[in-house]
Amino acid sequence: MKHLAAYLLLGLGGNTSPSAKDVKAVLESVGIEADDSRLTSLLSELKGKDINTLISEGSAKLASVPSGGGGGAAPSAGGAAAGAATSDAPKVEEKEEEKEESDDDMGFGLFD
Repeated sequence: MKHLAAYLLLGLGGNTSPSAKDVKAVLESVGIEADDSRLTSLLSELKGKDINTLISEGSAKLASVPSGGGGGAAPSAGGAAAGAATSDAPKVEEKEEEKEESDDDMGFGLFD
């Protein structure tokens, strides 16, 4: 991922076809050692391809991937009718019990 990020930064900077030396220079400038085998693999996969086209194609593919967050199921009609029947009853507010402090932090707080 770091190799790809460096490659993309070089592309944003105007270098449309970064070499391994260019990517290594970016990574070394922030103290990261480049992995030659991964860098070679990345550059061979991207050789001759337009990065902007690849990003747009990838975005289109990701749009079709379900990402959860579908929410709960809709209530049935019977549940709605039952809810309406009980709405005449007086509402009783339940007081939430205060939670006791747990010892999960072993006596250390975040801001101690």
